Amino acid sequence: MNRRRSPRMPSWLPVDPFILALIGTVALAALLPASGAAADIAGGASTGAVALLFFLYGTRLSTAEVVDGVKHWRLHVTVLACTFVLFPLLGLAAGGLVPYVLTPQLYSGLLFLCLVPSTVQSSIAFTSMARGNVPAAICAGSFSSIVGIMITPLLAGLLISGGTAGFSADSLFKIVAQLLLPFLAGQLLRRWIGGFLARHKKLLSFVDRGSILLVVYTAFSQGMIAGAWHQVTPGRLGALLAVEAVLLTVMLAVSWYGGKGLGFDRADRVAIQFAGSKKSLAAGLPMASVLFGAHASLAVLPLMLFHQMQLMVCAVIAKRRSGDGELETGSASASASVSASASAEAEVAAVR
Repeated sequence: MNRRRSPRMPSWLPVDPFILALIGTVALAALLPASGAAADIAGGASTGAVALLFFLYGTRLSTAEVVDGVKHWRLHVTVLACTFVLFPLLGLAAGGLVPYVLTPQLYSGLLFLCLVPSTVQSSIAFTSMARGNVPAAICAGSFSSIVGIMITPLLAGLLISGGTAGFSADSLFKIVAQLLLPFLAGQLLRRWIGGFLARHKKLLSFVDRGSILLVVYTAFSQGMIAGAWHQVTPGRLGALLAVEAVLLTVMLAVSWYGGKGLGFDRADRVAIQFAGSKKSLAAGLPMASVLFGAHASLAVLPLMLFHQMQLMVCAVIAKRRSGDGELETGSASASASVSASASAEAEVAAVR
C-alpha cells in the first residue's frame, strides 16, 4: 500500500527558520509581555545585546576586502545608490498611500525599511547560485553595512516624522554609544580576535540570533503594553504586503535593467541585483530598537515581512539566473565566485 507523502516546500522557495523563531518570539511577547521590573531588565539586556551585535559586525567585516573593493567603485556606487537613494525615494513616494492604504505607523515602518543597509550573507549566497560576481557581492554588502551604520540613523532622523524617530541629542548619543562605538571597537580588535571568532562562528551565530530575538521580544512587549497592535487589522496587513511586493518588484527590475544600461556585464549585474534590492533584518532590527524606542514593534513589522519576501523571490530568480546564459569565457569569474563564496561564509556567517 502506497503511503501518500505530505506536501513539501520546494527547496528553492525557502522559509527562513529565523523568521519562524521571530514569529514565536512575537507570539511570546503577545502572551507574556515584559512589564514592570521585568521590562526594565529586558530593556537593559536589549541595550547590551544591540551593542554586542554591532561589535560582532565590526569584527567580521574585513577592512582589507573593503579596500580591495574600491577598485570596482562603479559597481559599489550603483549598489549604494539603490540602497540609500532609490529605496528612500520610493519610500517617500509611498507616503501618498497614507491614510487610505497604510496607517501612519505602518508607513513609518515601511519608510524605515527603505533606509536600512543591504544584506551580506544572502546577497553572496544568491549571487553565487546565479553564477554572478561573488567578490563584488561581498564588497558591496560590506560597504552597505558600514555606510548604513552612519547613514541609516541620519536618514531616519531627517525623513521619518511624527516624533517616532526624531533626531535629537539623546538619539544621537544612543546611536553613537550603541551602534557606532561598538562597531569601531570590533574593527580595531579584529586583528587580535578575528581568528578566534572565525573558528567559533557557529556558536557566535547563536549569540547573534539570540540577541536579535531579545531585541524583538522587548520591542513587541512594549508594543503590547502600549496597545499598539490594535492598530493593525488583517486588511491593513494585506495592504502592507501588497505595497512591499510592488517595492521589491520595482527594485529588482531597476537594479537588473539599470545595470545593463550602465554597461555592466552579466556577472556584475547579478551582484547589483541581489545586493541592491535587499534589506538587512539583522542590522535593521537593532537600529529600530534604538531609533524608535517604544514604537519599535510596528516599525520593524514591515522589515520582517519584507525579509521573508525577498528571500523567497530572490531564491526563484537566482535559480533561473543560474541557467540563463553562459558565463563569459576567458574570465576567472566562475572560479573566483566559488572560492570567494567559501571564504565569505567564514567571514560573514551571521550577518544578513
